[in-house]
Amino acid sequence: MMRKLLLIAFALILIVPVLSGCKREAGPIKIGVQLPLTGDFAYEGQGMLKSIQLLVDQTNAAGGILGRKVEIFVEDDAGDPGQSSQVAQKLVDAGVIAVIGAYNSSATEPASVIYNEAGILHITPSSTATRLTEKGFKRFFRVCFLDDRQGLFAAKFMKEVMGVQKIGILHDNSTYAQGLAEHTKRYAEQLGLTVAFYDAINPADKDFTPILTRIGGAGLDAVYFTGYHAQGGLLLKQTGDLGLKIQWIMGNACNNPELIQIAGVENAAGTFVTTEPLPKDVNTPEARKYVEDFKARYGEEPASVWWMMAAEAFNVIRYAIEQTKSTDPGVLAEFLHTQAKNIPGITGTIIGWDEKGDRLGTIHVAYVINEKGEFILYPQQPSP
Repeated sequence: MMRKLLLIAFALILIVPVLSGCKREAGPIKIGVQLPLTGDFAYEGQGMLKSIQLLVDQTNAAGGILGRKVEIFVEDDAGDPGQSSQVAQKLVDAGVIAVIGAYNSSATEPASVIYNEAGILHITPSSTATRLTEKGFKRFFRVCFLDDRQGLFAAKFMKEVMGVQKIGILHDNSTYAQGLAEHTKRYAEQLGLTVAFYDAINPADKDFTPILTRIGGAGLDAVYFTGYHAQGGLLLKQTGDLGLKIQWIMGNACNNPELIQIAGVENAAGTFVTTEPLPKDVNTPEARKYVEDFKARYGEEPASVWWMMAAEAFNVIRYAIEQTKSTDPGVLAEFLHTQAKNIPGITGTIIGWDEKGDRLGTIHVAYVINEKGEFILYPQQPSP
């Protein structure tokens, strides 16, 4: 009898770890979210988090992924490169299999090194600096498009649509803004435009009078600002306050309503913005459903393309897990590189990714801000 009891006890000792292992495997799928929830970029970060949370809740309500719930771990990097590294390490320590973020390229760059070393799948919704995917990180992807493509689009828009000749380019020395400025300058000169003014602002400054005075006296046909919306709004406001006549064009970090709130509608009207299509102008069933669901949940339409791109990043992770039946980051990355084609995405069909993790099938368009402070798709666009 004692021998039988000992055998049963021994069997239980063997079985319990197996059962525990099964329980761990059936636990939640952990996904990290790194965004600026405070600071100059909080408007974008908070909207992006709303989008991700919306899809996570819908996914869990439908039974999760592979029968497992999704749990997100959210960290605020305030858009700061220094904080970004700390945030990335926290998410690695939390045991996430994938990370969505960061918003700005300057924060994404240091985090990407940490996620790469940890072997985690890393998808940025909005960091467009070209150099981010030139580091050879095999598990780094983006659902947004590259700055060199936006630079070409901006140069062609200025030449073909606006018909300008003598232009200025202004950036803020950040990874994203300086890269976009350099690409735009190169393409503009290749197209025969004269870049008569090229300089940078300090984004910590609040008074841009000196550089605006220089721009106003340079006899420029247009100026392309490649920085972020907080500074873009101040540039527009102070241009109006100084009584200067400057035709501003701004890059895709200025494509949200806060730009207009900071500038004032009267100062923002007539400004052009180059960007990926805004949510209201993506006419696919997936996009319409996302917009409708967002409005039903939060009582407002998604105003920024980056909110939509954040939803897309989660959508891609979910799709990869469902298709591979795996949560192994290496398996997911390999699938995205070699097999994921023509995904019915929220931001339009995702053709796929190249070997560096850059999304194929670039789409940029130009908007103009009207007298009501609305972003209106401009009726003329440059040639493809």
